[in-house]
Amino acid sequence: MTEMVFIVEEDVDGGLTARAAGQPIFTEAENMDELKQNIREAVECHFENPKDRPKVICLHTVRDEVLAL
Repeated sequence: MTEMVFIVEEDVDGGLTARAAGQPIFTEAENMDELKQNIREAVECHFENPKDRPKVICLHTVRDEVLAL
């Protein structure tokens, strides 16, 4: 595997969540720096063999915005 994509969203209770597309990996954190570290750790735990780990992790940030008319 060369690349893994995580969908990053703001949590309704505060903080951020990240889930891997196509893999059962989920993590959360209070800020983006902490989330990035948690994602690295979650990927390392999920793929015990370093050869199986993705070479690149992409973060796709989803943000809902509401505009009043």
